[in-house]
Amino acid sequence: MTTSDSSARSPRLGGHLLVDQLRLHGADHVFCVPGESYLAVLDGLVDSGMQVTVCRQEGGAAMMADAYGKLTGRPGICMVTRGPGASNAMAGVHIASQDSTPMILLVGQVERGMLEREAFQEMDYKAVFGTQAKWVAQIDQVERIPEMMARAFHVAASGRPGPVVLALPEDMLTDSTDAPDARPMTPLGIHPSPEQLQAMRQMLDKARQPVFILGGGAWDEEAVLSLERIAGRHAAAVCVEFRRQMLFSTRHDCFIGDLGLGANPDLLDYLRQADLIVLLGGRLPEVPSQSYTLLGIPQAGTPLIHVHPDSAELNRVYQADLAINSTPRDFVRALAQDPPAPRQAGPALQAMRQSYLRWSDPSGIRVPGALQMGRIMAHLADTLPAHAILCNGAGNYATWVHRFHPFQRYGTQLAPTSGSMGYGLPAAVAAKRLQPDTPVLCFAGDGCFMMHGQEFATAVQYGLPIVVIVIDNGMYGTIRMHQERQYPGRESATALRNPDFAALAQAYGGWGETVLDSEEFPAALERAQASGLPALIHCLLDPQAISPSTTLDAIRTRAEQARRSDSL
Repeated sequence: MTTSDSSARSPRLGGHLLVDQLRLHGADHVFCVPGESYLAVLDGLVDSGMQVTVCRQEGGAAMMADAYGKLTGRPGICMVTRGPGASNAMAGVHIASQDSTPMILLVGQVERGMLEREAFQEMDYKAVFGTQAKWVAQIDQVERIPEMMARAFHVAASGRPGPVVLALPEDMLTDSTDAPDARPMTPLGIHPSPEQLQAMRQMLDKARQPVFILGGGAWDEEAVLSLERIAGRHAAAVCVEFRRQMLFSTRHDCFIGDLGLGANPDLLDYLRQADLIVLLGGRLPEVPSQSYTLLGIPQAGTPLIHVHPDSAELNRVYQADLAINSTPRDFVRALAQDPPAPRQAGPALQAMRQSYLRWSDPSGIRVPGALQMGRIMAHLADTLPAHAILCNGAGNYATWVHRFHPFQRYGTQLAPTSGSMGYGLPAAVAAKRLQPDTPVLCFAGDGCFMMHGQEFATAVQYGLPIVVIVIDNGMYGTIRMHQERQYPGRESATALRNPDFAALAQAYGGWGETVLDSEEFPAALERAQASGLPALIHCLLDPQAISPSTTLDAIRTRAEQARRSDSL
């Protein structure tokens, strides 16, 4: 007798049936904040064998589910209650949408007989999440749980991955049914045609200065390693989009940098001189395109091959000379079977590689104050193993991570391309839950940490010895930087009065220490790692040290000089 036959003869509560579908489709972990609207699901989790991480705020739970999706390639599962719970989770849904991360958000809903009356915490989920999720639906009939859960997994993981939102009316979850299970979902491959591969090889063979730009989702470790071999064989330059460093080893001779905020000017010049650009997996949106100035729109101005898993994205902004509808992993596997002809690295690529090495070397960077972030980054590069996972949210502090940390492996970076603050700590909790033997570090600014700092309590609850490095300059630094550029000397709404973060970590039950001088950091990191507890290192940074290359005073002076010049 098959599992499906057996389950069809044994009526199950809707909440239990839903949990069975999660297990069937390969989910092994749930991130949640509990709510009375889905008690039947929580009851189903009791005997499921699935891991459950109870979070302190729904935004943190959704960000953890996003991190799970990034690390595994499978949909991360987040459960929240209706109304306020769903609203709090929106930040994580937006991250998953812009980052192309597979995720399923399961949201409690009012009873079906109360809909359309603005009942307690009632929300129209299709209207609220419709612009951010790949699919939003409500399961109104218990018999349809297997059907709609199967579709949710398929939609979230296939094509361009992304979030799915399913609303669960409370009374539907307590109905019983003998409906059979669905079959386990297998993501669909999207493969390039032989003709497309042949056309691409011909274009690559003719190009003298080709550049691969990597981004998006639907990658895996095998595809990354395979592309590294292909790039090395063909001596093709490779760079990555914003916060996608883990898609190609920074140690590889073909790697020339990342297209993030404040990108290496030499990299931008190199791309403008390229005679072929292969945009693989990504969209080249605002940040990596340098505010849509890197290529022409709609005609790129440079021969362009665009490989993307969503056919609607192809030719949407940039008209490609060759548009290929394929996932990065399927495309790279196909290309590896008959790669481009081998060639030697030319002087232009060699020079660009040397420029990248100089650009990413923190040893010569000096900023105001005793805390020198360059020395901290150099120490981490020297001491962290290649498989360590680094997590961060958003803020100027993240520049130090993206520019100077030598990412070498797939699955070692968790950072939101959407620029969402507060992401790093929830992501670190999820990473350590999934990979307890892997070193996990979270970088956070003082403003960023306070967005979801309460998830440090989650790390303590589950005994997760992550290390959180809080870079504290007493302000929302990125916004202050922009203020000085546009309204010099007129600070508004950016100053922060912060707690003693080290004492806060100790109050939560973790380990905490404050560092005033970068010379103190190596010993502090060693003590944090040896503590066996969730640990926080509170690093006090001079407010003038706004970036690796300038200060607040310098920004203000330039802005004032420009204003005086304009007024003459």
